[in-house]
Amino acid sequence: MDELPDQLVWEILGRVKKTVDRNSVSLACKHLYELDNEQRISLRVGCGLDPANEALASLCNRFPNLTKVEITYSGWMSKLGKQMDDQGLLILSGNCPSLSDLTLSYCTFITDVGLCYLASCSKLSALKLNFTPRITGCGILSLVVGCRNLTILHLIRCLNVNSVEWLEYLGKLETLEDLSIKNCRAIGEGDLIKLGPSWKKLKRLQFEVDANYRYMKVYDRLAVDRWQRQWIPCENMQELSLVNCIISPGRGLACVLGKCQNLEKIHLDMCVGVRDSDIVSLAQKSSNLRSISLRVPSDFSLPLLMNNQLILTDESLKAIAQNCLMLETVRISFSDGEFPSFSSFTLNGILSVIQNCPVRELALDHAYSFNDVGMEALCSAEHLETLELVRCQEISDEGLQLVSQFPRLCVLRLSKCLGITNDGFKTLVGSFKLDLLTVEDCPQISERAVHGAARSISFRQDLSWMY
Repeated sequence: MDELPDQLVWEILGRVKKTVDRNSVSLACKHLYELDNEQRISLRVGCGLDPANEALASLCNRFPNLTKVEITYSGWMSKLGKQMDDQGLLILSGNCPSLSDLTLSYCTFITDVGLCYLASCSKLSALKLNFTPRITGCGILSLVVGCRNLTILHLIRCLNVNSVEWLEYLGKLETLEDLSIKNCRAIGEGDLIKLGPSWKKLKRLQFEVDANYRYMKVYDRLAVDRWQRQWIPCENMQELSLVNCIISPGRGLACVLGKCQNLEKIHLDMCVGVRDSDIVSLAQKSSNLRSISLRVPSDFSLPLLMNNQLILTDESLKAIAQNCLMLETVRISFSDGEFPSFSSFTLNGILSVIQNCPVRELALDHAYSFNDVGMEALCSAEHLETLELVRCQEISDEGLQLVSQFPRLCVLRLSKCLGITNDGFKTLVGSFKLDLLTVEDCPQISERAVHGAARSISFRQDLSWMY
């Protein structure tokens, strides 16, 4: 091995992807050890880092070309040793000049002081913080002022980030392409407007509100009549995910839905205030849409907050069917409290999407309108490869037996379906039509009945959800 050219050994090492394999190879000889130290660009450490700061310093000295570092303390307990603190971030900033991607998860000893140290990492372009409770908006601001090339920022459960000056500063830089804010209690939908010019460059936005916290404290502040009308340029947005958000008619996030010309993926989960006109506008603008996920809220007290009808209807689905001709993934779900009589999408609306779009993956949860007639219609779904049915209680054995006639279906997932029994699998057993069959928590289906119904089978029976 010592006689091989460094360039060839370098290429061989580059093909070894698993960390445990890289570690083994580096111990084979001194030459490989030295080359591995030079080539290693990513590092993932956590609870085993003890003493944390000293061990991190040793790793940084060994691997001088690190560009991506992930530090996670998930499952940490005090008996595992002290966590890395602000001094550890000082070590990173001083010993990793090429650092461009940093993830900190469950690092409860990190404070704003540590983020100030990171501000000297001029090449840092991606920062992901997951449950770092001591960090505030001041720390985020000091970091973004120093790291002016930041394109990716994820803040998840950063409970003390209670100011948004950093968001306004990022907006002026116009570098941000991927922003994820989840369950940061003090950041509301209205604060997103502070991104200003950065909306033009933003490609991916994930925004999730802590529902339990917001419903108690923020409804009055975000009342529809108090929203200021804003024009939001977001033509480059490709992926949009909104969870537990308030969508104000004609304002705020509603403006985003109607201006995403290049949108490919959208996820709306329990968003109060979404109307047919919002989805119609979205469909008309987003002809490149490939994936849509809708989870409809069922709290019937919410309409009292607004004068507009909040339940989506088939008008939305038909607009999607007519305009989004590249749609491949459709997920429709109703929240647990939804009653059959209040289902906002009918069978015809759902089928219009399936019949007009090349849907490869269909997932329905609590869709009471989807029954055996819908299963029969899927016999002509030429593109459908994956079907997931969760709590679809109107589907019986007759409907399931039609699966054997679906042209291209290879993956079927069933969960909490009460109307399907062992008899529903008669046409599938021995046919080997399916590559994968997953059955979970269906009380009338036994593990023995699904044996031979697919090449690979996953079966689980936990009926606690029924009680």
